[in-house]
Amino acid sequence: MTIFHKVIQVYPTDDYKVYLYFTDGKIKLFDAKELVNQGIFQQIRDVDKFQETCTVLNDTLAWDLSGKRDPSDCLDLDPEELYDTCPEIKEPPINTALN
Repeated sequence: MTIFHKVIQVYPTDDYKVYLYFTDGKIKLFDAKELVNQGIFQQIRDVDKFQETCTVLNDTLAWDLSGKRDPSDCLDLDPEELYDTCPEIKEPPINTALN
């Protein structure tokens, strides 16, 4: 049986990191510092925009640039890639996760 990992919650930080909560209970930490300087992701280089548009769409980490919650009109990342490459953590620091 193939298991597809889904992101159910995200918490962006002010240093371009995102805490990712998956359906299996694992918490992963994605560091987007390099990503925001590449290609279409430069649109979220402003840290306020990075945080304000960060959400879950298409069962993964996404940035809803239009504000319409349209899954076809966002920047998103492959949830399997995030799950496989991001380090797992126990719990984020309280002051970081509650931005």
